[in-house]
Amino acid sequence: MELQTQVWNKSWAKFVKSWITIVLGLHIQLYRATACPEECRCDRTFVYCNERSLTSVPLGIQEGYKTLYLHNNQINNAGFPVELHNVASVETVYLYGNQLDEFPLNLPKNVRVLHLQENNIQTISRAALAQLSKLEELHLDDNSISTVGVEEAAFREAVSLKLLFLTKNHLSSVPIGLPVDLKELRLDENRIAVIAEEAFKNVTELERLVLDGNLLTNEGIALGTFQDLVNLRELSMARNSLTFPPPNLPAEFLVKLNLQDNLMNEIPVTSFANLRQLEKLDISNNQLQSLTEGVFDGLFSLRQLTVRNNLWRCDCNIKWVIVWLKSLPGTLNVRGFMCQKPEKVRGMVIRELNMDLIQCPSSTAPVPRFTQPPTHLPPATSTKPAWVMSFSPPSDLPSPTPPPHLLPLPTLGSGDEHRTNPPQRDRDPLQISFHVVNDTCIQVSWMSAFSVTAFKVSWVKMDHSLTGDVVQEKMISGEHQRISLGKLEPKSTYRICVVPLDDSNNYHPGDDTICSEATTKSASFGSDNKATGPEQATQQDPSSPFLLAGLIGHKVASFLSLSKMLKYLE
Repeated sequence: MELQTQVWNKSWAKFVKSWITIVLGLHIQLYRATACPEECRCDRTFVYCNERSLTSVPLGIQEGYKTLYLHNNQINNAGFPVELHNVASVETVYLYGNQLDEFPLNLPKNVRVLHLQENNIQTISRAALAQLSKLEELHLDDNSISTVGVEEAAFREAVSLKLLFLTKNHLSSVPIGLPVDLKELRLDENRIAVIAEEAFKNVTELERLVLDGNLLTNEGIALGTFQDLVNLRELSMARNSLTFPPPNLPAEFLVKLNLQDNLMNEIPVTSFANLRQLEKLDISNNQLQSLTEGVFDGLFSLRQLTVRNNLWRCDCNIKWVIVWLKSLPGTLNVRGFMCQKPEKVRGMVIRELNMDLIQCPSSTAPVPRFTQPPTHLPPATSTKPAWVMSFSPPSDLPSPTPPPHLLPLPTLGSGDEHRTNPPQRDRDPLQISFHVVNDTCIQVSWMSAFSVTAFKVSWVKMDHSLTGDVVQEKMISGEHQRISLGKLEPKSTYRICVVPLDDSNNYHPGDDTICSEATTKSASFGSDNKATGPEQATQQDPSSPFLLAGLIGHKVASFLSLSKMLKYLE
């Protein structure tokens, strides 16, 4: 009997407990239903008071609600009751589309996300933000906030602020005194013309900074502006008036840089030198006509480069870009390299540009990049190099002084150690000679003083235009130094190049490339006859090799066809 009584008591206690829980739940729901302001609709943790033509926040909002929807009303700054500040459960407030002209007081004290966009807010006080110690995300877009309307260090009062959005306001400079834990800052579509050096002082946690659509010039950005932004990952400065990228960009973690729609007409070679983590770079819609060789050399992590809608001039200065584009790995996507000038190549994709279409006038021909150029020509004595002694230009051109890139190269001095191109190897130049066998065959021989794994021989028939013909290529083992080119056309001039394979098994056209032209005999000549007349102007006796070039400028590639007029300007 005693055991039955104990069992019954436990069951009764369990029943009472369940009944109390149900009644309490119903009481809480009834309380919330009766506590919901009559102007609003309440649902669980939400209070919907939006779009009701309210001029103030309704009274009677009780604990338990987390989100207040008060947007698209006519609430002004006088419409915030003091009791609202003490509702501790509210974390998100929507107040956009009202009639606020100041940052409001008496907001719920624990609010974390606050939407105040599309009002007419002009001033922000320190006192208003000091009330919101847990505020993490603040939206102030589409207001009338000016620089003078923000009390100095007002935003720093919001000690927990991580995201601050000030798009489409009237700011003329970056507000001084930003929260030290800020992660993202949007200041786009303002009137910012000046960024003071202390603007981002101590804002070391900032990861994303958007300054698009302002009035920024290079003169308006202090030299040390970005030095404290050591964790910045994304910087956007599109639609400003920059003439070149800002110096001293934050380098350690920056992965995205937007500089499109500016007035940039140059990019100093050191602009991106330290941006080793950068993955995306956009320099579209500027006024760039050319780029300095090596400007992208420090971008080891680059995955996307956008350069469209610039004034790219496809002349001699673009040659290195062609070589660079063709050497890129498949992981790098480059968009927008298209010729705008001169007219004959307008609209052509630079990557696919035939080198023969690029003219290099003597006044702008690229020369080897050395600190000290040759100070004098070799003396006219028997000590001249073989190529000077046997120099013989084509009959249809005057006999000029050999061009600079055929002169003996100077020795690099102590002042050249800082250059990016490696020192030239200490070896004799590669030599090449031709023997015109008959009207369809040319024998090519070469001599190399250094050991090579293989050679690439290319040849192309020249026509009377600058476009040339289809290039043919053949790989030759380094043990061989001769090849016969057959099935050629009679009385036709061929551009022939020999490219050695370097020690790393890579071809670098232009570094060690040797090129010249030879003309087949007329069809009327017998196969054993020697060519006479004008054809001999571009032929060399194999017993007296014609040295055409040694090491020429850094990464300038051309083993395609060139016209006779450009023969000595390559």
